[in-house]
Amino acid sequence: MTTRRTSLRPLSVVIGAGGTGGHIYPGLALAEALRAAVPDAVVSFVGTERGLETELIPRAGYRLHTVDMIPFDPSLGAKRYLLPAALLRSAGQARSVIRAQGAHAVVGMGGYPSAPAVLGARMAGLPALIHESNAVPGRANRFAARLTPHIAVAFDRSRSHLAGGARALTTGMPISAALARLAERSHPERAALRAEARRALHVPDGRRLVVFNGGSLGAVRLTGAAVGLAGLWQGRDDVQLLIKTGPRALADTAADLAACGGQRIARAVPYLDRMDLVYAAADLVVCRAGSATVAELAATGVPAVLVPYPHAPGDHQ
Repeated sequence: MTTRRTSLRPLSVVIGAGGTGGHIYPGLALAEALRAAVPDAVVSFVGTERGLETELIPRAGYRLHTVDMIPFDPSLGAKRYLLPAALLRSAGQARSVIRAQGAHAVVGMGGYPSAPAVLGARMAGLPALIHESNAVPGRANRFAARLTPHIAVAFDRSRSHLAGGARALTTGMPISAALARLAERSHPERAALRAEARRALHVPDGRRLVVFNGGSLGAVRLTGAAVGLAGLWQGRDDVQLLIKTGPRALADTAADLAACGGQRIARAVPYLDRMDLVYAAADLVVCRAGSATVAELAATGVPAVLVPYPHAPGDHQ
C-alpha cells in the first residue's frame, strides 16, 4: 500500500459528511481549504440520498457519491438490527467510490454517512481521519474512532468519549474562507460590507436586523417565536426579521406571517447560503447552539441568543 502522490496524479480526498448542516458545512470548509492549499486537488463527498448533502454539496461545486446507509439511531426500533448489514453494504459502496476516485485519504466529518466512508477506507487500505465537531461525539464518530488512529476534535472534552481520544489533535472547527475574511476585516471594511449585505438582504434603512436561524433543518419553536414576534411588532419601523425555516416549513411560515400581519417586517427563507452577508448585516442572531454555528458566531463577533436543541445526542448543544 502507498499513499504517496506522484506528479501524474493530483491529490484526491474523499470526505464523508451528511445528514445535517452541522456536519456538511465544516466538510465544505475543509474541501475549500484543501483546494486553496493544493489547487489541483480532487475533492469529492460520500453521503446518502436522504440528507441535506444532496442539495448543499452539489450547489457548492463538489461531486456527491451516495451510499445506502441508515442512521445510528436507537429510535429506529426493530430496524436497528439492520444496521450491521447496512453498514457493511454501504462501506462496500464507499470503498468502490474511494478506489474509483483514486483517493489518497478519506476524512469522516460525522453524521451517519461518514461511518461507511471511514470503514470503506479501511477496507481499501487507505488512511482515514475523523473530525469530531461536538463536545459529546455522535454515534457514527464513536464507531469510526475505533477504525483509525487519526482523530481531530473541535473541543478537548470530546477526547474522553472517543476510543483513542488521548491521541486526538484539537483543531477547532473549520469555517468557510468568507467567514474567516469577515472576522479579519477592519472596521471601515466591515461597515462597507454591512451596507452591501443589507442591500442584498433587502433590509430597509434605519432598521435593525434580527436573524432567526433554526439550523439547516429549521426549528419549529424558533420559527414559531419569530412569527409571533413579527405579529407583535408589525407596526414598528425600526426592526426587520429574517427567518430561516428550512425547506419543509417555508410555505406554512409564509402563510402564518401573512395571517398575523407579520410579513410587513419579516421575511421567511428556506436557506441562508451567504452567511458572510447574513452575519455582516445582522444586529442580533437567535439560533440553535450547534457547534458549527457557535464557531461562526465566535469568529465573526455577532451578538446572539443561543437556544440549545434539547434533544441533541448527549445534550451536546
